Amino acid sequence: MIYSVRGKIIHKGTDMAVVECSGVGYACRTTLATLAQIGKTGEEAMLYTYLHVREDSVELFGFATEQELNCFKMLISVSGVGPKAGLAILSDTNPERFALTVATGDYKAFTKTKGVGPKLAQRVVLELKDKISKEQLSAADSPEVDFEAVTNGSNTSEAISALVVLGYSQTEAASAVAKLDPSLSVEELIRQSLKKMAANL
Repeated sequence: MIYSVRGKIIHKGTDMAVVECSGVGYACRTTLATLAQIGKTGEEAMLYTYLHVREDSVELFGFATEQELNCFKMLISVSGVGPKAGLAILSDTNPERFALTVATGDYKAFTKTKGVGPKLAQRVVLELKDKISKEQLSAADSPEVDFEAVTNGSNTSEAISALVVLGYSQTEAASAVAKLDPSLSVEELIRQSLKKMAANL
């Protein structure tokens, strides 16, 4: 598995960046957000990658952040969502908004993406919320966090779910949210939690 690539950008397209590493150019399919973040041709970039293998092709996908990569992997785990649709959805949003959309069940937000109809959007939200709820159940026995106390409020519960979508464990998310004012909006809880967890790395 290729975890990441770092090197000089030798080509940028509408949905691709080619990063040269030790003389080898890695063509990485990616989102508009990543293309905007990584800079210009000739500059150095680092992408977190996902290798997608099918019977008829092998494709490498690259993302500027681990959060965006995690969202992509969550999306393509949904039945009916392929890599192309996953990139399209993430090109129309950012990881924080994506996570919040799933956590709040606002499937209509995904229908703004070309090629994503109401049925597919609903499936994305339902399947991912189901995965998150299973993780919540498995984390409820954690001795480190009073999980029930943290998730009493709807805002804190939604913020934790959104953080799980971004790839954090249930325990990590609950621990971060527990230190914040539960009266904050969901968006602010997510934002401040991400700052706290990044500071602890």
